[in-house]
Formats: sequence, structure tokens, C-alpha cells
Amino acid sequence: MRKKKIYDGKILGLSLYELSIQGRRVKREIIEHRGAAAILAFDERGKVILVKQHRFPHGYVLEIPAGTLERGEKPIKCAFREIQEETGYKASKMTHFLTFYPSIGYNKEAIHCFVAKKLKKVSNLMLDEDEIISVVKIDFKRLVSMIKAGKIIDSKTICAVMTYAAKNRIY
Repeated sequence: MRKKKIYDGKILGLSLYELSIQGRRVKREIIEHRGAAAILAFDERGKVILVKQHRFPHGYVLEIPAGTLERGEKPIKCAFREIQEETGYKASKMTHFLTFYPSIGYNKEAIHCFVAKKLKKVSNLMLDEDEIISVVKIDFKRLVSMIKAGKIIDSKTICAVMTYAAKNRIY
């Protein structure tokens, strides 16, 4: 297998792989991404803490808090960091419940989903310079209804919420 790096950016890279599969030479263009942690966070009243974030070219999108892993960072550490940076809440409990690959055919990104409970508001948002975020709290069943109605378009939010709903029989 040969790998040629085409692009190396802040959060992703692009590589061209040449390899052999069942005796056939193939080329694959692959997005290199460190992965991300996403957090399905419940406040003291059981409401889901979401972020309303500007996502070019889609405009403002409602989604669960999430962020890219730093180099060498464990997904759970990223989850604890991101929930506080994007919402101002500190989680005392974080449980992994799902890892999925949003674009498996051309992207190495894995999204590690966690449930956060026992949250405490400890700070204001600590956003990156290019982040435009506000916090929104919503009832879980309403969030499921919004997904079913096509009002939530973010894949990590859809995967995390619907997997949690299925595992906990919340429809």
C-alpha cells in the first residue's frame, strides 16, 4: 500500500491511497480526521442541552455539543472538555454508548458518543474564534419528534439521539 498526502489542514487532511484488494490495484481518496467526541447531555430537569451553531453552508443548525480530538487525546477527555467549552456545563459523569463512522467510504473519522449527566453550570462558553454558538435546552421526546420531522439535519445528533431512544425504549 502506498499513501500520498495531498492536503494537510487544521482539522482534516486528504490522502491518496494505492492498494491491492483481492488482487486488484485500486486507488482511494481518503479524508484523514482524528475523530470527534459528541455529547448527549441531560440537565438536572432531564432536558437535552444542545448548541445552535452556524454551519456553513447550511446556516444555523441545532446539534449536540461535539468537537475534534486533539492529537493523542482520548475521546472521553475530549467529551469532558467540549461539553464545558461549548455549553459552560461541567459533567461529573460521562458514559460512552456509541461509536460510528459518518462517511465510511472515504473518511477515517470516528465519532464517539457519550451521555453526560450530573451537570453543573460552571462558566461561560469558551469558544474558538470561528465558532458561533448559543445553548438551547429541549425535551428529549420533542427532540426525537424534530428528528422524525426532518427538522434536525446533523448526523451525529440523529445517530446519538435515536440510538439512545432505541436503547432506552423512548419513542
